[in-house]
Amino acid sequence: MNADPNPKPVWHFGINYAAACLLFVVIVAAAKLCIAVPGIDADRASVRSKDLAEIRAAEDAALTTPGWVDQDRGLVRLPIAQAIQIYEKAAQNPDAARADLRARAEKAAAPPPKTTPKPSAFE
Repeated sequence: MNADPNPKPVWHFGINYAAACLLFVVIVAAAKLCIAVPGIDADRASVRSKDLAEIRAAEDAALTTPGWVDQDRGLVRLPIAQAIQIYEKAAQNPDAARADLRARAEKAAAPPPKTTPKPSAFE
């Protein structure tokens, strides 16, 4: 007869599984009871609404004021109304507008100009 490589009875593994599950439940319950989660109070709500107002103001400024996107490449951000006027004027001659758009896209996709690296202070 061949000797059984695992002499432990099958129910032994069930007890180990149950013990592991019980240990997991105890750890989760202890963590839930010991770690206090702060509630959302009036101060926190006012800080969040102030932050949201600042974000929206920055977005509005980005949409309504001109500015540089990448000055090295010559890319600017235009207000929406001004961009629409430029597009309407360019749309009167579609071939020229398409050629201009391709040229600007190639310029925007070009790698930035190479700059000479500054010598390291450690060399």
